[in-house]
Amino acid sequence: MANQPVDRAKRRFLIAATSAVGGVAVAAMAVPFVSSMLPSARARAAGAAVEVDISKIEPGAMITVEWRGKPVWIVNLTESMSQTLSGQEDKLTDPNLDVTSQQPDYCKNATRSIRPNLMVMEGICTHLGCSPSPKLQPNGDMGDDWKGGFFCPCHGSKFDLAGRVFKGSPAPTNLVVPPHHYLSDAILLVGEHSKEAV
Repeated sequence: MANQPVDRAKRRFLIAATSAVGGVAVAAMAVPFVSSMLPSARARAAGAAVEVDISKIEPGAMITVEWRGKPVWIVNLTESMSQTLSGQEDKLTDPNLDVTSQQPDYCKNATRSIRPNLMVMEGICTHLGCSPSPKLQPNGDMGDDWKGGFFCPCHGSKFDLAGRVFKGSPAPTNLVVPPHHYLSDAILLVGEHSKEAV
């Protein structure tokens, strides 16, 4: 047997097959390792930040994303919608945002936002945790004095376009503004304060 000629084709095949099996084994071992470094579904639900492309939200429109298992509304206000936020302070329960837990310090302003035209708020009524309906357009089925906002059909709470609660509503406080900041002109990160804000 020692004097038999070497079958080079067979040797190349065996080397290639062994390398391929070894490569598959390495990849199979790497997948769980790499996956373990990514946030799990539980971690994402527990509060991992969510990136949102806001570049395609038309003026006057709203999108909903999920963060911590809750809906978060992002509304791109038109100029006329923004104008409705002033002049009705006497109708609001907390017009001066004295309940500071409802928004971060950097959103304690007339529009409760970082950018005056982009509203970011949790779509959960502060009364019993229902989800209000967006009633963004004035008047309509909300009456002639409605300037736009949100209405909770469960118990009748009303909020303006900045999520401020109207007097006489069962909801005791304004809608919550979650921590957020802009990574760029087009990308919003919901769930984290900016480094400058902390």
